[in-house]
Amino acid sequence: MVKPGVQHKGERQPAAVLPVARVYVDVPLAHLDKAFDYVVPAHVDADVVPGCRVRVRFSGRLVDGYVIDRVAESDHPKPMFLEKVVSSEPVLSPPIAQLARAVADRYSGTMMDVLRLAIPPRHARAEAGESPEPVALAPVDMSGWDRYPRGGAFVEALRAGRKAHAVWQALPDEDWPRRLAELAVTVAATGRGVVLVVPDYRDVARLHAACLDLVGKDGEPAVVALSADLGPSTRYRRWLAVLRGSARIAVGTRATAFAPVTDPGLVVVWDDGDDLHADQRAPYPHVREVLTLRAHLSGAALLVGGFARTAEAQLLVQSGWAHELVASRESVRQAAPRVTAIGETDVQIARDPAARAARLPLVSFEAARGALAAEAPVLVQVPRRGYVPALACANCRAPARCRRCAGPLALPGGRDADVPRPPGCRWCGAAEAAFRCGECGSRRLRAVVVGSKRTAEELGRAFPGVPVRTSGADEVLASVPDTPALVVCTPGAEPVAEGGYGAALLLDSWALLGRADLRAAEETLRRWMGAAALVRPSVDGGRVVVVADSSLGPVQALVRWDPAWHAEQELAGRTELGFPPAVRMASVDSSPDALVEFLEHLELPPSGEILGPVPLGDNGDRERALIRSSRVDGRALVATLTNAQAARTARKDPEALKVRLDPLELV
Repeated sequence: MVKPGVQHKGERQPAAVLPVARVYVDVPLAHLDKAFDYVVPAHVDADVVPGCRVRVRFSGRLVDGYVIDRVAESDHPKPMFLEKVVSSEPVLSPPIAQLARAVADRYSGTMMDVLRLAIPPRHARAEAGESPEPVALAPVDMSGWDRYPRGGAFVEALRAGRKAHAVWQALPDEDWPRRLAELAVTVAATGRGVVLVVPDYRDVARLHAACLDLVGKDGEPAVVALSADLGPSTRYRRWLAVLRGSARIAVGTRATAFAPVTDPGLVVVWDDGDDLHADQRAPYPHVREVLTLRAHLSGAALLVGGFARTAEAQLLVQSGWAHELVASRESVRQAAPRVTAIGETDVQIARDPAARAARLPLVSFEAARGALAAEAPVLVQVPRRGYVPALACANCRAPARCRRCAGPLALPGGRDADVPRPPGCRWCGAAEAAFRCGECGSRRLRAVVVGSKRTAEELGRAFPGVPVRTSGADEVLASVPDTPALVVCTPGAEPVAEGGYGAALLLDSWALLGRADLRAAEETLRRWMGAAALVRPSVDGGRVVVVADSSLGPVQALVRWDPAWHAEQELAGRTELGFPPAVRMASVDSSPDALVEFLEHLELPPSGEILGPVPLGDNGDRERALIRSSRVDGRALVATLTNAQAARTARKDPEALKVRLDPLELV
């Protein structure tokens, strides 16, 4: 209990009303993940408001913190005084504090880890400035959503402020920035806030421009774009405009999922399968899960959109929590380009007997020549460098899988008694000395390798006189003109062509499908559809050639433009094998000794199971274990991991240990 006493010279006195502030302190220790009580000095009473930044003394040193609440009494017998109010701006609003706590609990992280992602660093000059007054927005034409049978009902639900949850399958020729901008302005016109999260800065620029086009010059203050490439002052000033209610529409990359819009009415994630939506900082949250939690806590509507569909989005649909927004098959056929796969007809194989083995079969040259003759650019997608080498069947190139857990096989390297080590599973560690392909029965293996720079050189020689442009890690093009050219790009770096591409060539599909990744098929289809959606419809001559066997599931989904079917098959397969999202799974990385000790002290829930550990890399100084449980026991699994981490930090274990819930990569 804190009571004002007799004041002595130089002695601080507590505030007269609600003298205790509860503060989350910025310390990186799991066992200290709670609010601590501090006494509010009387001379800063008016500045200490819930959500403000303060500095407090903790374990003998000054650290930063956020005030969560002010109360009349403390359970601590002698709480210390606050040292300093950094800023009286209430940057941590109660809804964002609630969301941050929920995200930390879901991902076995700490509150401060999440707040570092949610709240940008302070910039005093930006904070001292004034934010403009909110502007009224007028409703806009929503007829673009009439192409989807349930589109009108979803729009009406947004206008009425109902909790609508939907998974949107955009048509191939869809102007998705325009459609999302229409939803955002419609919701903002009712006085509620909107959060739009996209993978990268190019998508931010397109979506922001679409929103500005709809609101007009007078409505520009209502829309802000937030991304990491902005300077600290500009980003913080725009973020404050959202916090203070000046801007109702926040467009940005993954950190925008925490944007403090007033009374959120709609939260949107576009292309949720993109790995850029998964944060690489602890506790490693995914935008889709953050926005799902936010919609649940705030009562906002949720839209998960994209050309493809992830297994996680399919689970939302199958559970009944979200509804589908899909067009009719007739609309899909009119909007989609013509997709050609290898071996789809006997005539194709008769004309080009080497098509199955060729990197650039005859049909791809024909499609490229036709598009160039029509004065249209041609998109050529090749896998980027850096994919983890894996093993595939040397005969049919199907990914080599473990018989025990269906994990990917790889060569561990090294020798035992001068004998090379046999292939081993990257998930469970089991050796596979007698491999047999499940597709064709072959016993031969081959390495999956990727080479992309050579593609531009080969095409330049094959099409003399045609300009060859490249878009990739070194230089990513935002757009290309509607003139004949070959645009060679890596997945995710496809520039937009004015008027659409005349053709797209999707090369080296075996390298994408053969990656040592649980999501290889899903990710491959997502990247293919992202590229194919930039091609003109088939009625305008648009054509896509995917250099892959026509019998493969992802190829069939692309040919029919049916990502929902593929997502359903993918989810069923993961359910059978016991992998996310059908289960909750955690990956734990540490040194071998520390990992063994951590696993020995885990109290797993009834459905808990440990896979591994397996080495990470070639030097063997780090290992990874996978821990999974049923979704019913998901909270118990997270609680177990949280308690185990707290016990380690309380013991001051020196070894670093990384825990990730539902990671995108299992190996």
